[in-house]
Amino acid sequence: MQIAKNIFKAYDIRGLSATELSPELAYSLGRAFVVFLRKHDLLKPGQAVVVGRDMRGTSPSLQQALMQGAGDEGIDVVDIGLVSTPLFNFACANYPEHAGGVMVTASHNPAQYNGFKMTLGNGLPIGEAYGMGEIKELVVNSDFDYTDKESFFSKKEVLGDYLKKIFGIVPPATIAPMKIVIDAGNGMAKVTIPEVLKSLPVEVEYLYLEPDGNFPNHEANPLKVETLVDLQKEVVDTGADFGFALDGDADRIGLVDEKGNVVDASFVGALVGLEVLRTHPRAKMLYDVRSSMIIPEVWQAQGATTDMCKVGHANIKKALKEVGGAYASELSLHLYYHDMSDVESTDLSLLYVLQMLSRENKTLSQLVAPLQKYFHSGEINFEIEDKAEVMKKVEEKYKAEAEEVSHLDGLWMKFAWGWTSVRLSNTEPVVRLNLEAKDAQTMGEKVEEFSALIMGK
Repeated sequence: MQIAKNIFKAYDIRGLSATELSPELAYSLGRAFVVFLRKHDLLKPGQAVVVGRDMRGTSPSLQQALMQGAGDEGIDVVDIGLVSTPLFNFACANYPEHAGGVMVTASHNPAQYNGFKMTLGNGLPIGEAYGMGEIKELVVNSDFDYTDKESFFSKKEVLGDYLKKIFGIVPPATIAPMKIVIDAGNGMAKVTIPEVLKSLPVEVEYLYLEPDGNFPNHEANPLKVETLVDLQKEVVDTGADFGFALDGDADRIGLVDEKGNVVDASFVGALVGLEVLRTHPRAKMLYDVRSSMIIPEVWQAQGATTDMCKVGHANIKKALKEVGGAYASELSLHLYYHDMSDVESTDLSLLYVLQMLSRENKTLSQLVAPLQKYFHSGEINFEIEDKAEVMKKVEEKYKAEAEEVSHLDGLWMKFAWGWTSVRLSNTEPVVRLNLEAKDAQTMGEKVEEFSALIMGK
């Protein structure tokens, strides 16, 4: 079996369904995952492995092959069916009888892709930092021992327990009547969101709710503002209190205020973090190196201890566990909750937004307004051959001027005028620039200045 080694990414396995993925590959991955768990003493006697999938056309066949591979290693396999990534992670991390699992999904990638996400029983993912290299070697070699051990295949419904969990954090009684619009992007949001909302005094209109792996309406990626156009229009046309969008596997969100404006990712993270602090006072809170200065500012004002963390869900989940934090905000609008085993829950994020608006008696735009204090460049990407030289050049030029320099994730530098982050992408062959300033003019000037240096002009 020929295997395209480029499908093994920093955080998951992802490739073109027609040419890079196959049931044979999925079978080998199922066996490799169990071998890995055994080798690292992560599979206790009696524990099973969970397998779920998204709505893509190739997902059922890949899931079946994956389950067969895991079963042929002589363990029990639990089929949780069509799930969102948050529901899958819950199934892995909240049942002692589960050692972890694999979900067939390509997240927000276009229709021609599919892939696999692997999660351990503690909620941590397998990725570049831990496990992916070993899994890759096992799959590529596919040299598995014959086993005649018996395995047992079963199905399990986990949604009921998941709903009990999130409503135990944000009780339905805290939510007042309001009107919202949900853009499910033809992804996996239908599995959980309608079940969450049906018990609440919320009038909801859905856009593109039906799961469709061809994504016929728009790419299921709320980070791209152009994918939110329909949601923005519908919010305004229907007089809704806000709009809420999800990506393909429903682990990232987008938020639109009642005026139809897209809420900046840092502002979403900041506001939801303030809700977390209401039940976790003086908690440790994390934000990634690209995030606005407003995040630690408002959290610290409410008594939190804050710290920066590396970009990427594998890095953030690990950091959140290590520091005992209550919450982490990532600029990609993955939001992480200690109460949910340090993983994402877009359903809980929605409940927090509803709870916040119910209590504050203000519109979402009014809550956002005080946060609009600084000027963020957004992420700017550069295709550069000698990336290490670029990083060195930027640091050499600005280190004397910088008030603070961090190498936590690439190069982060704080200045009197703001901050800048220059880092290598974990998912693409590019250098990424983010910066923020205290006024718009400085932000524009600094973007030009840093861009020219990076490009060697």
